[in-house]
Amino acid sequence: MPNAQQTEQISKGDGFIAALDQSGGSTPKALRLYGIEESEYSNDAEMFDLIHKMRTRIIKSPAFSNGKVIGAILFEQTMDREIDGIPTATYLAEKCGVVPFLKTDKGMLDEENGCQLLKPIPGFEDLLDRAAAAGIFGTKMRSVVSAANPEGIAAVVAQQFELGAIVIKHGLMPIIEPEVTISIADKVEAEAILREEILKQLDALPEDQQVMLKLSLPSVPNFYKPLVDHPRVLKLVALSGGYSRDEANAILAKNDGMIASFSRALTEGMSDKQTDEEFDAALAKAIDDIHAASLAHEPA
Repeated sequence: MPNAQQTEQISKGDGFIAALDQSGGSTPKALRLYGIEESEYSNDAEMFDLIHKMRTRIIKSPAFSNGKVIGAILFEQTMDREIDGIPTATYLAEKCGVVPFLKTDKGMLDEENGCQLLKPIPGFEDLLDRAAAAGIFGTKMRSVVSAANPEGIAAVVAQQFELGAIVIKHGLMPIIEPEVTISIADKVEAEAILREEILKQLDALPEDQQVMLKLSLPSVPNFYKPLVDHPRVLKLVALSGGYSRDEANAILAKNDGMIASFSRALTEGMSDKQTDEEFDAALAKAIDDIHAASLAHEPA
């Protein structure tokens, strides 16, 4: 079973979840946005050293451990590395009071029926055992919905819950993440199909099991409230999905009980070239703004 104190923190904590889980394909872009060009490293090893240095800078910033960030999602290599000689997940939990999660997927298959299923995950159960031993609380896997296609969306949600059942079996908390592409013309229709498919799967879960959900910000405020209120849902978190931080915060603030789990929107405006004082101030403002949006409509 997931750690009871951490379960309580995620369920009732006044904060949001930082997504620090850019992997191989998205790392160059994350570094570019951070002010590090591809010409500044020559291979993957150097690239991953730089992204770990960036994540370490975020995690060690005073703003990160002020209670407004209640969880953080890590890339596998980040879990396997250390901060100040301490395994990253342990550092997060013990030094920052932040609940650690792990990105476990290996990317997505090509689009079919307007959606992208997850690629097979070799050694998935071994990874889950390793994560549990490292003090990881939960996992996340990202699929994508790019059309209001009932067959495609049903397949995405079914696969997410099948893998989620394996995560639960290993004593971890799964984050179910079927991301709806924010730019599609039929986003409202796709969200309606997605909500119904998720509700079917939630209703079928045993009473002693819960999952988390990570969804794109909905077009209609509070559209996902039935999911927020479902007894099988520990917490519903929102991804920024390409919105700027200000745009994402403005939409998030209209959704009761939904908290942020932002990646690019969290680190927007931060740079490797900033002094520590400038960096800490930029991160503090980002965290304050995202925290305010996450709690703006929290139920009493």
